[in-house]
Amino acid sequence: MRNIPIPVDVARLQFICVKAPCPRIVNKETGELKTDKASGQTVYEVLFSVEDTFGKIELVKIGVVGEPPVAPGNEVKPVGLVGYVWELSGRWGIAYRASALLPAAAATVEARGV
Repeated sequence: MRNIPIPVDVARLQFICVKAPCPRIVNKETGELKTDKASGQTVYEVLFSVEDTFGKIELVKIGVVGEPPVAPGNEVKPVGLVGYVWELSGRWGIAYRASALLPAAAATVEARGV
């Protein structure tokens, strides 16, 4: 299966952090952490409650390079959010990755150019 990134429009979604960032573990037996191939930095996973404009809520894990300054309860706007479809042993899903996680207020100000 080809791994083509699918861009996600976050404009109409609200992301609330529900669990503090933690390094993504590749091998539970050895404790090996996932690292970004380009930078060599550790990849962190953050669990979010994501609500759309219709009030539908989903729990979503988002991967990001480097430890983001996010805590449970913070509203965040992911930058450059993409989804990757994966399949393994008949199971499939979507893995999400962002280039950065910004506080929602800062992202709003940045979008307006203030």
